[in-house]
Amino acid sequence: MNRIAIVEDLERMAELVREALLASHIAVDTFATLAQACEAAQQMDFAVWIIDRGLPDGDGLELVRRLRADGKTTPCLMLTARDALHDRVAGLDSGADDYLTKPFSMEELVARVRALMRRPATLLERTARHADLRLELDSGRLHCATESVSLAPTELQIVISLLRAAGQPVRRATLELAAWGLGEAVTPNALDVALHRIRRKLLAIGSRQSIENIRNYGFALREHPSS
Repeated sequence: MNRIAIVEDLERMAELVREALLASHIAVDTFATLAQACEAAQQMDFAVWIIDRGLPDGDGLELVRRLRADGKTTPCLMLTARDALHDRVAGLDSGADDYLTKPFSMEELVARVRALMRRPATLLERTARHADLRLELDSGRLHCATESVSLAPTELQIVISLLRAAGQPVRRATLELAAWGLGEAVTPNALDVALHRIRRKLLAIGSRQSIENIRNYGFALREHPSS
């Protein structure tokens, strides 16, 4: 799952971080409490967790401890106003992977998130390929031979899921979760509209691949019947 989870109770801070990541073609889900984050961790996997230590219902380190106790190695970047050495040591000893003290620059945060996403434990390569398609995750551009097209954030998440399935069907609910996450309300035809846009972009770059509707199941990347 190529999504980032932000656990931050300050709405303005969470929005600033979210905007910075979205501008870098990284999909985001936000949670304001420890309880919300722990529930989300049981429902889906994220590429990286960005966790504020000072949450209204507890210390963000508790989430890290629960993730590690469950055997999850997802990278965790801690945000905190505490800059004492013993606080940073406590965070790292609890299983956190990196520590960023407030205030910080959004450029540095995005750089650190990208570094964590490149770690082998996340199983995320920065390029995804299938048949004649190549997707650059950092730029959000989909390539076929010498042609390329830019994908919107939701389109990017859908294409990632389809490419990694390598032609095998992907359930509708899985694509909706990848594109919109847990926190957004999705209209009944939102996925179909997004798939229509992606199909047009596949045609525009001359790909032999199209998105086939697998009845009563989902969708798959398949070669044009006429190819």
